[in-house]
Amino acid sequence: MTKVIGDDIARRRMRSGLLSALVSAAAFGLSGVLARGLTDAGWSAGSAVTARVAVAAVVLLPIAAVRLRGNRNPLRRNLSLIGAYGLVAVAGTQLAFFEAVARLPVGVALLIVFAAPIAVVGWLWLRHHHRPTRATVAGTVLGIGGLALVVGGGSGEPVAWPGVAWALTAMLGSAAYYILSSHSDGELPGTVLAAGGLVVGVVVLSIAGATGLLALHYSNDPIRFRGFASPAWAVIVVLGTVTTALAYVSGIAATRLLGARLASFTGLCEVAAAPLLAWALLGQAVHPLQLLGGALILVGIVAVRRGEPAADSGPAADGRGDPAPG
Repeated sequence: MTKVIGDDIARRRMRSGLLSALVSAAAFGLSGVLARGLTDAGWSAGSAVTARVAVAAVVLLPIAAVRLRGNRNPLRRNLSLIGAYGLVAVAGTQLAFFEAVARLPVGVALLIVFAAPIAVVGWLWLRHHHRPTRATVAGTVLGIGGLALVVGGGSGEPVAWPGVAWALTAMLGSAAYYILSSHSDGELPGTVLAAGGLVVGVVVLSIAGATGLLALHYSNDPIRFRGFASPAWAVIVVLGTVTTALAYVSGIAATRLLGARLASFTGLCEVAAAPLLAWALLGQAVHPLQLLGGALILVGIVAVRRGEPAADSGPAADGRGDPAPG
């Protein structure tokens, strides 16, 4: 009887985790398209990211305050985690991604970023000293080959190496996002982690802008998409509420339920959504060789996932126990 109840709980956790991961992937999938619309209209990547993160922080802070119920102990115990999350997973990753989509087609930038699960597996190898299986090695080789095609498989135009560098930086930040999201002392709600990270992100980005380290400029021109235009404030609101607040909270919940590796694997749904959105809203197409490269990345990640079954059995995959979802 106890085993039956345990299996039922495990199935429910899996269903909830997968649903949260799908919501997060769909929400994140829209961000690159909206970001490219803003940069094409004259916004700097720094301004777009800062506005996006600020709106999301305003949305989540009241919810986080309710979740804490006046108990600040979880905040004090997790200050280093919140700081790292805000600096790396919010400010650093989002800025790098926005800089990438300003220089590359959205689909290409995203295909590079979504090699992150391979980086997650690599980190977990180093952390737990897991010996790679043949499937994992094969998957890594396929993923690297796919990245080469994505970067160099365009239509004969010069490679935008600065954009590639930003995309690779965002890929590493995305891997850190999954790893940090799975960490907690068991008492820090995911909403509080997301809100705290967003506040840290706003502070860091604002200081960088005020000191001149980050270019902050914007335009009042309408944001033009394929067949229609939208006021900039509406795009920023959607970026902040849907592609940031909702995406981060659901992503943290998914990672705590599924573990860093499986959550990052499930997030591949974004790869399918974002290029379609980029084509529909921006008229951007991905070259066939780049599509082949993207397919190799996906196959490689599937192989990596299948090659590491024992290391990712759920939320405890990060080696920190079984934290409660946010």
